[in-house]
Amino acid sequence: MLQVRQDVLGERFGLQRAAFEKQPFPDLGVRKDRLKRLLALTERHEADICAAINADFGSRSTHETRLAELFVVRAGIRHALSHLKGWMRERRVATTLPFLPGKNRLVPQPLGVVGIVSPWNYPFQLAVAPVTAALAAGNRVLVKPSELTPAFSELLAGLAVEHFSPDELSVITGDAEMGKAFVSMPFDHLLFTGSTAVGRQVAIAAAANLTPVTLELGGKSPAIFDPSCDLDAATASVAYGKLLNAGQTCIAPDYLLVPKGQAGTVTAKLAAAVARLYPTLRDNPDYTAIISDRHFQRLRAMIAEARDAGAAITEINPAGEDLDTTGRKFVPTLVGNASPDLRLMREEIFGPVLPIVEYATVDEAISHVNQADRPLALYWFGNDSANRQRILRETVAGGVTVNDCMLHLVQEYQPFGGVGASGMGAYHGEWGFRTFSKEKPVFLQSRLSAGALLRPPYGKTFERLFGLLRHIT
Repeated sequence: MLQVRQDVLGERFGLQRAAFEKQPFPDLGVRKDRLKRLLALTERHEADICAAINADFGSRSTHETRLAELFVVRAGIRHALSHLKGWMRERRVATTLPFLPGKNRLVPQPLGVVGIVSPWNYPFQLAVAPVTAALAAGNRVLVKPSELTPAFSELLAGLAVEHFSPDELSVITGDAEMGKAFVSMPFDHLLFTGSTAVGRQVAIAAAANLTPVTLELGGKSPAIFDPSCDLDAATASVAYGKLLNAGQTCIAPDYLLVPKGQAGTVTAKLAAAVARLYPTLRDNPDYTAIISDRHFQRLRAMIAEARDAGAAITEINPAGEDLDTTGRKFVPTLVGNASPDLRLMREEIFGPVLPIVEYATVDEAISHVNQADRPLALYWFGNDSANRQRILRETVAGGVTVNDCMLHLVQEYQPFGGVGASGMGAYHGEWGFRTFSKEKPVFLQSRLSAGALLRPPYGKTFERLFGLLRHIT
């Protein structure tokens, strides 16, 4: 494995810092060349990337890797290549009357050296998508992938060497201690994707260097079924959104709010929808395993606690298979009547387990969402436009998809990011370019300016001009 010592981390950082100082504003051609090499890295090594991620998970659907990682990244790079010239252009900004005929401009300037800490659940997408934005903005980039995906991390480090010089893009592999050293470097911007708990520690480490951070975290993202929703369509969507990557998705529905009296019906429809997607589990290449034994045991402990507390547990195992000795595939599980003090109602689940909670009124549903930390995503299903507007206006979430799951994530014309405990800042498309740029305001003074008349020595001319300024402003 390409383990990199902490002293090499400092060397790579210094190399990139020196390179940026020599070329602080790469032109359009240079940036496009870097993006094209990133696209080549993505397109030429699809099989290797899928194989490495599959090895790390023990069983990871190749189709999910191709769709949710490679396709998303490829689309993002191509979008950036198509729009980069416009993003780089100086923007005209209006000038207030007293300062005419001077001119205002906004110049998007590269920040310098950007650090990206990527997680294990979508190891390619959540590393390379922010790299796309950082390179488009003209920066140098260091990436620290997760130690939980060693095969992929080693592959990514090798691919970076193959397609980039180390002063452009470099991948730093290593354990959690290396991660702590990485986030303590004086980056010009740091993007972290991971848990809220670790995100807090990253923010503290970055604060020591006054490094600005973008935190893409998670939380308990609700899905809400309105009384007006089409239950068949809604349950099919939630089943897919929840079980993609076996629920190991930061924007997966974490719990489901349904109208009072519908929990039984919804449970049955969800079970049927899951069975259609995954008629078998154990040897089904479409159904992904849990990343590690620790995470697998955490999910088992959550279910055991809920069962002991009297919750209704529905395991969806269409073929009746024994999964206990066949790796880390976890049976899709629905949980009813879960008390709010249970772990699965307090913690982000991050697995194929879905609590179902009944609500009596829209007010109660809104209150349930707002009593918890602000989620990364919210999903609403229904046809009642008044209720939809209430949910959109009276709850706060990082992003929303209406009548489907997760699709707000892949909109290159929209920002993606959290709020509150689910994160800060955003990226994707132009929003990523702007995150990794300094929009530098520039004022261009005109030779016809009368500003000199407001300088000392003050007198009658100053008073007349000052009075005029007060009047026109």
